[in-house]
Amino acid sequence: MCGLAAAQTAQNVLVVVNEASGTSRAIGDYYIQRRGIPLENICRVAMPVTETISRAEYDAAVVRPIGQCLKSRGLVEKILYIVTTSDVPLRIAASGERAGDGASVDSELAAFYADLHGHPHPLKGPMVNPFFAQRSSTFRHPDFPIYLVTRLTGYDFPDVRGIIDRALAARNRGKFVIDLKSSDDATGNNWLRTAAIALPSDRVVFDESDRVLSGVKDVIAYASWGSNDPHRKQRDLGFHWLPGAIATEFVSTNGRTFQRPPDTWTLGNWGDRKTWFAGAPQSLTADYIHQGATGASGHVDEPWLQLTPRPDYLLPAYYHGRNLAESYWVSIPAVSWQNIIVGDPLCALGKP
Repeated sequence: MCGLAAAQTAQNVLVVVNEASGTSRAIGDYYIQRRGIPLENICRVAMPVTETISRAEYDAAVVRPIGQCLKSRGLVEKILYIVTTSDVPLRIAASGERAGDGASVDSELAAFYADLHGHPHPLKGPMVNPFFAQRSSTFRHPDFPIYLVTRLTGYDFPDVRGIIDRALAARNRGKFVIDLKSSDDATGNNWLRTAAIALPSDRVVFDESDRVLSGVKDVIAYASWGSNDPHRKQRDLGFHWLPGAIATEFVSTNGRTFQRPPDTWTLGNWGDRKTWFAGAPQSLTADYIHQGATGASGHVDEPWLQLTPRPDYLLPAYYHGRNLAESYWVSIPAVSWQNIIVGDPLCALGKP
């Protein structure tokens, strides 16, 4: 890990703005100014302002114009990271109950590099992420034929402005908080244990008891089972998040929406629909951003545990200096699937 090249630059970032959304335009303008993104790297497209679109809408209104931006400006190889913004559609609906062709827009865009080179990816089910588990490899084209896609979004523009500002202030300090739901040998628990072992012991807050960690100060990263921990009842854990802090959890639908729930809503249960928000009772990625995290992962639909971000890859990569986009995508086994990553791709803590 120590031999990795420095993080890539603003020259390698394409920002996708939905021209039909004032919020998306405001985010794009603020981000390119703060990060110094070249104007030619801004792709402005009028898209439906909705979280869910059909495959036909994705093809016509999202991926086709983005492809035109990349090709007409000679950016296909230069761009490594694609940043979507609030009100760029979130998910592509499956064509049928068992079709297996539903995905997040962001994860589908990750597979677009191969499409542009004449190798259309299969739409049914997940596609292997060639960058997964490449701990010591520099991310570049054509070695890794994908784009690393992240999203600048939250409940509102102030949430996203906070992401951008905190990313620029990130430093390699603070605690890695790792909270198991039990002491058993469940696969996810073992990944969390391995992550803890891979980090300096004086930087780790680790718990495998029934209690839910809360009120921790100076948090730089958090990994847990989220609302799949039966002891977790509250949305806000009361953490003090440092600039650059990231979060990940084994939760199927935490990226299902970025509409803000009522302040009275709390985590519910599958057996009582009255406790659901936006179709599920589970924790929300956007809550972590609203509470002060700089980046967080999520899923727009069921990803299955084996295709969620692996904390044993994510946390050590981020600690050792990889940027946010690379740290998350080196930990995710598939593209063209249900995953989303919220955050500035260039956010990095620097070397320890």
